[in-house]
Amino acid sequence: MVDLWKQMVTIDSGIGVKEGGMEMGNLCAGILERLGFSIRRVSYEKCGDTLIAERGSMDKPFVILMGHMDTVFFKGEPLRRPFTIKDGKAYGPGVLDMKGGVTILLSALQALEEAGYRDFPVKVILDADEEPAHMYSDAPELIRKESRGAACAFNFETGFTDHGLVVQRKGCWRFFVEVFGRGCHVGNDPENGRSAILEMAHKIIEIEKLTDFSKGYNVNAGTIEGGTVANAAPAYCKIECDFRYTHPEDLPVLRKKVEEVCSRTWVPGTKTKVSDNVGFGTMQKLPENMDLLRLAQQAAEENGFPVPGPKLCGGGSDAAYTTVEGVPTLCAAGVEGARNHTVEEWADVESLFRRTKQMAAILLKVEETL
Repeated sequence: MVDLWKQMVTIDSGIGVKEGGMEMGNLCAGILERLGFSIRRVSYEKCGDTLIAERGSMDKPFVILMGHMDTVFFKGEPLRRPFTIKDGKAYGPGVLDMKGGVTILLSALQALEEAGYRDFPVKVILDADEEPAHMYSDAPELIRKESRGAACAFNFETGFTDHGLVVQRKGCWRFFVEVFGRGCHVGNDPENGRSAILEMAHKIIEIEKLTDFSKGYNVNAGTIEGGTVANAAPAYCKIECDFRYTHPEDLPVLRKKVEEVCSRTWVPGTKTKVSDNVGFGTMQKLPENMDLLRLAQQAAEENGFPVPGPKLCGGGSDAAYTTVEGVPTLCAAGVEGARNHTVEEWADVESLFRRTKQMAAILLKVEETL
């Protein structure tokens, strides 16, 4: 298992690295084919393929096991930070998010195969551009389509050190705000300048005020660009914002609030434009998610594993696209660790083995209900 984990982390499948995404897809497809799965691949111009692997009849309720094969890092990161293990922790790009999870997914299927359990129908969905919120693919629509008729789903995203499983995730709306002003020389012609940065500064303050933790949403103005030199009034400024929200019905309300802020003008003569970037929908907290969690808790109790509690998570995931189709889903079934999306990312090596055995036990419990 550790060898497979290392092999995956060594593959450079960061954002926009299509060849690495293809290599990951080939590796996973080969393993799944040896386990008796039939493979379909959906190809894209700028990222690796999405894999749909099926074993058993899809005409009756089936189990979905899902994950992503890319990492949040850029080309060359595995060379700069190769896979290493020290003091029980593994390090390297994507070691936690989520190549450890993909390793668990494949290893649990391998363990069940070797034990003679392969009768229940399973569909595996692995995509290659989750980290940029599927900027390069139609994976969200594909996952929704492939989820219809499923009995339940497990997403092998980053696991947590408290052993919890995610039953609900916030949605993410990312958007751009652009302000267009008028440039001038601030020494010779200052009265004719219209500062786009000054206008944006007012807007940032008002946008950030929209955060309301009591209602489960928060906004972050995360990047900013604008201006050219200190002695010229800036004619242009642009920010990218990230709005997290808990309930699907929150999104149109938040859009309206942002539009209201951006329709106001503090610096006369400036104009403002709002446009969407990418994002994730919410992983809805279906009542059936809790039923599935109770089944996972029973499997843990019966086999001596830590009993997972329910978690609400602010980070988005592909579990949004199974729950929107009404499929009971548990997320964060991957290896446990912390600091994902940073160079300090680490994963607990022991949890790789424990969570593989735990997932095999959960799948056997699920099989009893099909």
